Amino acid sequence: MTIESAAQAAYLVAALLFILALAGLSKHETAKAGNTYGMAGMAIALVATIALAIDRGVSSLGLILIGVAMVVGAAIGLWRARVVEMTGMPELIALLHSFVGLAAVLVGWNGYLAVEGGADPAEVAVLTAQGTLGIHHAEVFIGVFIGAVTFTGSIVAFGKLSGRIDSKPLMLPGKNALNVGALVAFFALTVWFVISPQLWLLVVVTIIALLLGWHLVASIGGGDMPVVVSMLNSYSGWAAAASGFLLENDLLIVTGALVGSSGAYLSYIMCRAMNRSFISVIAGGFGIEAGPADDKDYGEHREVNAEQAAELLSNAHSVIITPGYGMAVAQAQYGVAELTRKLRENGTTVRFGIHPVAGRLPGHMNVLLAEAKVPYDIVLEMDEINDDFDDTDVVLVIGANDTVNPAAEDDPTSPIAGMPVLKVWNARNVIIFKRSMASGYAGVQNPLFFRENSAMLFGDAKDRVEDIIRAL
Repeated sequence: MTIESAAQAAYLVAALLFILALAGLSKHETAKAGNTYGMAGMAIALVATIALAIDRGVSSLGLILIGVAMVVGAAIGLWRARVVEMTGMPELIALLHSFVGLAAVLVGWNGYLAVEGGADPAEVAVLTAQGTLGIHHAEVFIGVFIGAVTFTGSIVAFGKLSGRIDSKPLMLPGKNALNVGALVAFFALTVWFVISPQLWLLVVVTIIALLLGWHLVASIGGGDMPVVVSMLNSYSGWAAAASGFLLENDLLIVTGALVGSSGAYLSYIMCRAMNRSFISVIAGGFGIEAGPADDKDYGEHREVNAEQAAELLSNAHSVIITPGYGMAVAQAQYGVAELTRKLRENGTTVRFGIHPVAGRLPGHMNVLLAEAKVPYDIVLEMDEINDDFDDTDVVLVIGANDTVNPAAEDDPTSPIAGMPVLKVWNARNVIIFKRSMASGYAGVQNPLFFRENSAMLFGDAKDRVEDIIRAL
């Protein structure tokens, strides 16, 4: 068996392992195995690629550069994985997506310099003889465009999630016309480039794509960033697939298609969960600027202390906990797990209700609770638990806001109108853990705080949970 055929066989094995990785990551119980499959697939892909490079006569300097790149990349990856907090995972993932986009841009430009730029006459002769030179032109142009959009879009998402950029949506005059105009210009320039490839056309489309990626994400409010991160994940997949076509690498094509399609499907599911239009997400047109609160007078809120909350919980037969990003920021998941254990030992039925976009990343709350050793079988999705609030004695809302806001159902003028939410207000008692009465990440006031069966427990969520445990 030649090195070429062995590498292709290895790529096939790696592709199957990546598929198994996606399947494993779809369930709590198999997530660790899914990660293992993914790492094994990537290791096989790297070994096969290096073997191909050697077989195709890459110089010693080239091999040294490959080795240096792998060592530097591995060192940075291990460092970031060790130091990143779970609350920092969304922006880290957005930043990693930007690397994929940048890689696609560099691959596209390299493809142009090698063929259209005339650096590799032998490659030009082969493509011309095969009748695929025009296809190569299109691959270069499309790959650069998708990569550049992914690059700047991911950088903006990283900035918004990390607080470096204002989370409010950028509302430029005629923003939709700007987005559509950029796409029309891209299609027209692609046709031009395929007919007559010129360097200035590639420069222009790179600039347009960089600006479009920035504008698409900047136009979306911070409260909708979970969907954006998922969509950028899809973009990065298609960017990788485009690079695969340029490099004639079947594994890159398969892997990119897997990431692109799964990211797009996840975005679609999340859009349904937030009552958003999937098309408007792709177009970057659903960011809505909301004020810090509306002018409506909801009355006075009621407060409780940890001892009163503990008394309610000790007398409860059924408790549901609905966590949000505030729990992640306070790192209260371990205290919540201990509170859950104590309540269950007391004979109380305890479950968790997880909104599809709780936190700032799909599955964020699930990972936090799994990290704290909360049993998988009591962590339920919104659709599984929403009908059970009527029969619940106490609901603990820990760091959640927009995902438990009744205005989504009661106020058609609200920016979150129509968004499916956890109907916690149907329970007998609702205790809301918050630092203050400030509105949530979407900038919308929550009428739940002022309902008769609701009470506010102010302070750091971790401290208040520990106070309740001591009182119990």
